[in-house]
Amino acid sequence: MISYRTDEDCSAFDSPDFTGGLIVKILVLSSQLEEKHIAQIRKTAEEVKADLYFYGSEKDIPEENKDAEVIYGFATETARTSRDLKWLCVPSAGVDYITKPDSFANPDAMLTNSAGAYGVTIAEHMIAVLLMMMRRITEFHKAALEGRWIAPMKQRSIKNSRITVLGTGDIGRQFAKRAAAFEPAVIRGVSRSGISKEDVFDEMYKVSDLDKLLPGTDVLAMSLPATAETENILNKERLALLPEGAYVVNVGRGSAVDEDALMEALESGHIAGAALDVFKTEPIPEGSRLWNTTNLLITPHVAGNLTLEVTKDRNVEMFCEDLKNYAAGKPLIHLVDRVRGY
Repeated sequence: MISYRTDEDCSAFDSPDFTGGLIVKILVLSSQLEEKHIAQIRKTAEEVKADLYFYGSEKDIPEENKDAEVIYGFATETARTSRDLKWLCVPSAGVDYITKPDSFANPDAMLTNSAGAYGVTIAEHMIAVLLMMMRRITEFHKAALEGRWIAPMKQRSIKNSRITVLGTGDIGRQFAKRAAAFEPAVIRGVSRSGISKEDVFDEMYKVSDLDKLLPGTDVLAMSLPATAETENILNKERLALLPEGAYVVNVGRGSAVDEDALMEALESGHIAGAALDVFKTEPIPEGSRLWNTTNLLITPHVAGNLTLEVTKDRNVEMFCEDLKNYAAGKPLIHLVDRVRGY
């Protein structure tokens, strides 16, 4: 028996191909999936002969299904309390919220993420906000909303700019590919190893080289995970190393930026503009200085999310790919090291 349940209905049918074997109870938690994604997950569950249940969110899981072996979705409370859970696949790239020591009741539970599904959408966001700052779109748009026709202002171009990409995972690489079309002077990649999985950077460096790269950086694009090593990696001292008029874009985690130091650099004019999609505290509190900082472009953590069809497609593909591996007893491709945090 393979059961399919949603938060709207419950139905079951007998599979003519069911011959026994590995039986897994799988919960899928997402109200954002489309019918084609649901069908794809159902097909994979049938192939591995698993019981499959769909719910809108974690709070909708009934008591009788809290013993699920596999969950695809955001299930932090279930992970923290269920010793039956063997594998949690989260549909996000970042996992800092689920890698604390007490995040899993079952210490042997595996965690996979969806890093690799968000490169396209976040890279497009990075290009968009960078152009908005360099071409001063926010200022022109503000004047238009106020009914004012203003004179042309000095603008900047990605062409001939020196770009440093801090974090060369899927997001950093996808950004580099797109930025290259604008003919920058150079695109440098910076990572722990100094090695990129793809040949998309003109030059590659280790994080230990960062200080010597910053003085020659016009655009600093950051897409780092939240780890002890990355906390406040862009601090007051490093902001001072950037040349006057540099731009900062951060789409990784807010913990990577010293926000007070950045606000000071923006207010002084040393940094021409910063686009932040992530912050130390989210949502940003009412009355925060961030809201009124000069030349700070704020977006409410929307660079990623399951908002583009291509993102959802890849997200579900990755889960189904690893579900087949899990059922076959093979290593999971998208496994997260819960100690390292990525």
